[in-house]
Amino acid sequence: MAQVVKRAYKYRFYPTPEQAAELARTFGCARMVYNKALEERTRAYTLEGRKVSYVQSSAALTEWKRTDDLAFLNEVSSVPLQQALRHLQAAFANFFAKRAGYPTFKSRKKSRASAEYTRSAFKYRDGALTLAKMDGPLNIFWSRPLPEGAEPSTVTVSRDAAGRWFVSILCQDAIRPLGPTSNTVGVDAGITALATLSTGEKIVNPRHERADRRKLAKAQRALARMQKGSANRQKAKLKVARVYARICDRRRDFLHKLTTRLVRETQTVVIEDLTVRNMVKNHKLARAISDASWREMRTMLEYKTQWYGRELVVVDRWFPSSKLCSACGILQDEMPLNVRTWECACGAAHDRDVNAAKNILAAGLAER
Repeated sequence: MAQVVKRAYKYRFYPTPEQAAELARTFGCARMVYNKALEERTRAYTLEGRKVSYVQSSAALTEWKRTDDLAFLNEVSSVPLQQALRHLQAAFANFFAKRAGYPTFKSRKKSRASAEYTRSAFKYRDGALTLAKMDGPLNIFWSRPLPEGAEPSTVTVSRDAAGRWFVSILCQDAIRPLGPTSNTVGVDAGITALATLSTGEKIVNPRHERADRRKLAKAQRALARMQKGSANRQKAKLKVARVYARICDRRRDFLHKLTTRLVRETQTVVIEDLTVRNMVKNHKLARAISDASWREMRTMLEYKTQWYGRELVVVDRWFPSSKLCSACGILQDEMPLNVRTWECACGAAHDRDVNAAKNILAAGLAER
């Protein structure tokens, strides 16, 4: 039976100069409303011990629009401004639930430039998407079709550091589970081999960042030579961002193909609970670990296994997968990182990563 889920479809689009200017104004206004509301809520709690609700922030936004200094907020659609307040409310909810730190101010230079539109602020008809305050539809490159009869509920427009424009359309989609299979696999994440499977297969790490490192270094040196605030510095900064965008796009594409293949071929996927945040503190390996993007691979496996009726099992991070003999179960005292092959007292010869993957699979199946 098909499972109905909310799914976002992301497309690149090419705005006209007028649309780009309108969206840039909207981004700036939404960021300013978020920061001002955060400032007011922080001040109220610090000085008065009073909590400010979303309803109170929304009422304050109405008052801001009536002042001479902030009258320009009326020039953009009101929906992205209200959504900015909702995002702030969600940030505080996560903070009080101890799921995140205290909300921080959004920076014009560092924060993601985006605006969210709900149904009342856009029109989608016959494959044409028109946002509020705009005289025509967006020129979207439809790289894949939306689900048949899709009714978008939310549209998020964004611009990345490389100057590319994207629109993410959230709608309901019916996903059919894959046919059941008896295959199971343990996955050991690594650096030389991005993933080693319990079947013995090693998936080579493409190292996308290393492949473009020379080009990236050249662009960064050119940026360092430019005078701050100059037009040439902005151009050089854009070149650096484009190199980074290419690296991220290729890495994400590879991970999507890998995780989709694992989910299609196996019923149960077992992985380790890696603490990437702590692992990148090792400065010798931080760059390689970040390039491998293990966290993103796990996230993809989580939602794809849920969508397609598969199972993902996560083994405890302290499980000694590398030290344990998968043949007899003897635990070795030490297993330095430079030891890639070893032989157990029982006579079994092991490849370090394949052995770890087999142990991860066995531990995961035992926990089910």
